[in-house]
Amino acid sequence: MQAWRVHRNGEPGEVMRLEETDRPTPGDGQVLVQVLAANINFPDALLCRGQYQVRPPLPFTPGVEICGRTADGRRVLATPALPNGGFAEYVVADESALLPAPETLDDAEAAALHIGYQTGWFGLHRRARLRAGETLLVHAAAGGVGSAAVQLGKAAGATVIGVVGGSDKAETAAVLGCDLVIDRHSEDIVAAVKEATGGRGADVVYDPVGGDAYAKSVKCIAFEGRVIVVGFASGAVPAPALNHALVKNYSIVGLHWGLYNTKDPAAVRACHDELTRLAAEGVVKPLISERVGLGGASVAVQRVADGTTTGRIVVLPQGAVR
Repeated sequence: MQAWRVHRNGEPGEVMRLEETDRPTPGDGQVLVQVLAANINFPDALLCRGQYQVRPPLPFTPGVEICGRTADGRRVLATPALPNGGFAEYVVADESALLPAPETLDDAEAAALHIGYQTGWFGLHRRARLRAGETLLVHAAAGGVGSAAVQLGKAAGATVIGVVGGSDKAETAAVLGCDLVIDRHSEDIVAAVKEATGGRGADVVYDPVGGDAYAKSVKCIAFEGRVIVVGFASGAVPAPALNHALVKNYSIVGLHWGLYNTKDPAAVRACHDELTRLAAEGVVKPLISERVGLGGASVAVQRVADGTTTGRIVVLPQGAVR
């Protein structure tokens, strides 16, 4: 089969190589899955760079989530077992962790309903306890992770303020349903949030960016607000001033969704059932900006790494790119 392999760490466009290799062999409790669609996530870039919290042995294949088909014909969502990730024609995955692909979504959309939406749901509902009528501030609102949080925030009845970088991304965030869009390139985030909330600030902040995004968020956080720390796409890990959190009475909440797969897998399945229901009702729908063939994966991963994309780019190893 064909698979993208990384033999040394570095930028995805430089270190990913498309090669012929053997199909992976399932171990105990695992199943072979034909990849129908592999969604590109920022952690795929971090894996290539050797900067992710999990460092698979070299060589490895990136690709942390897929929609695929099992030998018995089931269409499923899976997180492939590294080092044999999803940018390949076949993967192996733990049978117990397979989730049924929503019938209302095509392969690319289904692949993108997994990690990003699960992260958004756990962050907003389980960690931040977002309530209807509250104000949610979402950074990188036009990106893959942010766009999911925007849709889930609207589904929860929140007023959603999206922060983006550039006019094109601002248009995307508006289409997604943001009640207010702030272009960080030309607008003052803190002033805009305070004006929109009558000086109160945002009740919940969803931050997959870190760095300056975090610093500005805590300047416009409401009394008893919650900042959800999802990731550090900016490359800068903030150092929270705990005296500031004390004086303003807000919470800093960490979220590592992957832990739920081992700590509370039943919660992951319950979340998937809820996301499937929301997708069937048309309340959430992954924003797929591009579908590329297997040969275009390295360029696409590099673009995600560079932060130049909106929504999701999905790799279709079996063709049918559209």
